[in-house]
Amino acid sequence: MIVEAILLTVITASTPLVIAALGELVTERSGVLNLGVEGMMIIGAVCAFAAAQASGSPFIGVLAGILAGAAFSLLFGFLTLTLVANQVATGLALTILGLGVSGMVGESLVGVPGVKLAPIAIPLLADIPVVGPLFFRQDIIFYLSIALVVGVNWFLFKSRAGLKLRAIGDSHGSAHTLGLPVIRTRYLAVMFGGACAGLAGAQLSLVYTPQWVENMSAGRGWIALALVVFAAWRPWRLLAGGYLFGAVTIGQLHAQAFGIGLPSQFLSALPYAATIVVLIIISHNRRTTLINTPASLGKPFVPDR
Repeated sequence: MIVEAILLTVITASTPLVIAALGELVTERSGVLNLGVEGMMIIGAVCAFAAAQASGSPFIGVLAGILAGAAFSLLFGFLTLTLVANQVATGLALTILGLGVSGMVGESLVGVPGVKLAPIAIPLLADIPVVGPLFFRQDIIFYLSIALVVGVNWFLFKSRAGLKLRAIGDSHGSAHTLGLPVIRTRYLAVMFGGACAGLAGAQLSLVYTPQWVENMSAGRGWIALALVVFAAWRPWRLLAGGYLFGAVTIGQLHAQAFGIGLPSQFLSALPYAATIVVLIIISHNRRTTLINTPASLGKPFVPDR
């Protein structure tokens, strides 16, 4: 059934966007702006693929992707939180570094057959027509993405630790005065964001296209950054936005396959054009943006000052 096949590809294409954006959402809620999502994703992708190849287990590959993303994020954290480097410049440098290092590490992996992460069928539910194959016969990373959305939403808005993290993101000076560990909390948030980006990268090289291709993240890290703003820093809106952008990505591929009379370059640019249009629309509603944006986002914090 062609509709079911299209919806399956939309879900697969949307999952890495949701996971990477969710990690960045938590990072930004703590007041840290990490523009290095693309770099952490591609590092996660190459490390996941290499580990899966070496071990023969895609699950070890997933774990390697998560650890690689978290480790790469620690470099960003050290430079911006400990050395108080500019967050925007450091994030951009991290992306460039990630693209370069991944190309070097993955040079010998190009063309090597991948180890695919097999789907997990949930008994009984997987047999439901249409809905079963779409939501209950998926790989473990899809299930993790839904669990992460639920967990992050609960953490941010229902738990004491989430309240502290949001307080730090809104006013790190006041939070420090109240005795909250600003730097430690931000380190943990940055590491969580890196782990999510690494997991998203692992999904690309083990599920979406189970092989290694240089620059295979193809700008998804930047779309994930736009998704955070699109969702107004809300996990459930982020989930909906992720599937919307995933649908645009897959839609342009099917449009090319159906031979629609438009240049293929234009169709390929549609997901990124949609990102720009969404950001322009959001920027017009300044009141909503100001209410939801963490007040300390991107601002350096030095306890002694």
